[in-house]
Amino acid sequence: MRRFTPIHHSCIIPAVKRILSLYIIREISSLFLLGIVIFTLVLLMGRLISLTDLVVSHGVPLADVSRMILYLVPSFLVFTIPMAFLLAVLLAFGRLSADNEIVVIKACGLSLFQMMPPVIICALVAVLLALGASSIGVPWGNSAFKELSILVLKRNITATIREKTFWDDIPGVVMYTEHYDEQSRMLKGVIINDGRNSDRPMTIFARDGVISSAPGSQSLLLSLHNGSIHIAGTGGLYRLVQFGEYIMTVGEKGNSGVISRNEPDMWLSELQRKIDDPATSSKSRLKTLAEFHSRFTFPFASLVFAILAVPLGIQNRRAGKSGGFTISIAIIIAYYILMSVARTLAERGDVQPLVALWIPNLIFFCLGCFFLRMASLEKNITILPQNKLLHYFRRTS
Repeated sequence: MRRFTPIHHSCIIPAVKRILSLYIIREISSLFLLGIVIFTLVLLMGRLISLTDLVVSHGVPLADVSRMILYLVPSFLVFTIPMAFLLAVLLAFGRLSADNEIVVIKACGLSLFQMMPPVIICALVAVLLALGASSIGVPWGNSAFKELSILVLKRNITATIREKTFWDDIPGVVMYTEHYDEQSRMLKGVIINDGRNSDRPMTIFARDGVISSAPGSQSLLLSLHNGSIHIAGTGGLYRLVQFGEYIMTVGEKGNSGVISRNEPDMWLSELQRKIDDPATSSKSRLKTLAEFHSRFTFPFASLVFAILAVPLGIQNRRAGKSGGFTISIAIIIAYYILMSVARTLAERGDVQPLVALWIPNLIFFCLGCFFLRMASLEKNITILPQNKLLHYFRRTS
C-alpha cells in the first residue's frame, strides 16, 4: 500500500502567493491597457476635431496630422495612466469580490495586506511609465508639435486665417482681424495678444498689416502698421508704445535650435536652470517650480491610487463595473480639483511648491491607508454613498 506524505501548510502558502500574484497582475494589466486606450482617445477627441478640420478644410496632408496626434499623446498619458490604473484596480478587485474569490483567498490563509504586493508592483510600473511620459515624452512631444504646427501653418497660411474670428494657430499668440485678403495677405483692424513671455504679456492693436513667411527659416512675419503696444510688466508696471511700423516674428528659432517654449515644453534640466537663474523673476520661478514638481506628483498618483482602489473595489461588489467606473471618475475629479487648487497656491506663493503639490498625494494616501485598514477588519466603508453617486451619474448622463 502506497503511503502519502502530508504537505505542510507552510509549503502551500508560498505557492498560493505566487499563483495569486500572477493572477492579480494579469487581471490588472489587461484592464489597465484597455483603460489607457479609452481615456487617451476621450481626451484626444477635442483635438481630433480641430485636426480633422485641417485635413478637410485646409488640405493638410494626413501624414502631418497623424504626426501631430502622436506628439500630443505623451501630454495626455501623464493623466490617463493614473486614471486607467485606478479604474483597473477597482474593476479587478470588484470582480474578485463579486465572484467571492476574495473569500476563497482569505480561506487559504492570506490576508488583504498579503494581496497588496502584486498591486504595488503594477503601480510601480505605472509610475515609471507616467514618469517617462512626463519627463521625456511631454517636452519632446510639445516641442515637436509646435515646430510641425509652424511648418503646416506656413504651407497653408492663406487658408487658416478667418475674418472676425480668434485665430490661435500660432503657439502662444491669439490674433483677431476685421478683414483679411487671401490674395495680398493684407490684414485690417488687427488685435494680437502675445503671451509667449508670461513675464511680459503684450496686446497689440494695428490699423493694418501683412502676414508672410520668413525666407530660410520656420518663422512667420507680421508687418503691422499704425498701432500701439500695451505691455504689462511685473509689479503692476504698464507701458504703452506707439508705432508706425512694427515687425513681429513668431515661431523663430532660438539658440538651442528649437522654437521658443514655455514651462510645460521644457526638459527637467531646463526647468532646473531657469529656477537657479538669478535673472528669473519670482513669479516665473514659482511657476517653474510648480511645473517641475508636477512632473513627479502626477505619475506617483498611480501608487496612491493602488492603496485607495483595493478596499473600494472590494466594497463595490454589488454595483459591478458601472459602479467601479463611477467611483473612479469621482475620485479622479476630486484628485484633480485638489491638485489644481494646490498648483494655484504654489504659483501664487501662498504655499511652497514642494509642499503644495505633494499634499493631494499625501491626503489620498492617508485616506487609502484608512480604507485599507477598515477593509482588513471586515468593516464596511460608508464614507462614499456609492448607490446615490451611481444614481446621480446615470441621471445626469
